[in-house]
Amino acid sequence: MQSAMQERVSGLADLRARTTLSTAEFFAKIGRPAPVQNIRYQVVTKAKAYHIVELATGKTKGFCFSYRAAVNFAQALEAAATRKLVGRQ
Repeated sequence: MQSAMQERVSGLADLRARTTLSTAEFFAKIGRPAPVQNIRYQVVTKAKAYHIVELATGKTKGFCFSYRAAVNFAQALEAAATRKLVGRQ
């Protein structure tokens, strides 16, 4: 990746992290729980495939060549993540 593009990507990641922290601080000040991100995975079209991207990190977790299969895979990843969180609470 070109250095200018890499700088922009890292700058945007920093802004996203700062936004998340400031939102959490705001909700802590008013005594309410911070909102929870409902969607963890998103299906994105790349060339002739559908990539399943984790929204928190931006990394591709898998890909499929049919939209229905990609949506099913994303839903399975969501369910697996929810099961992991339920056991820890």
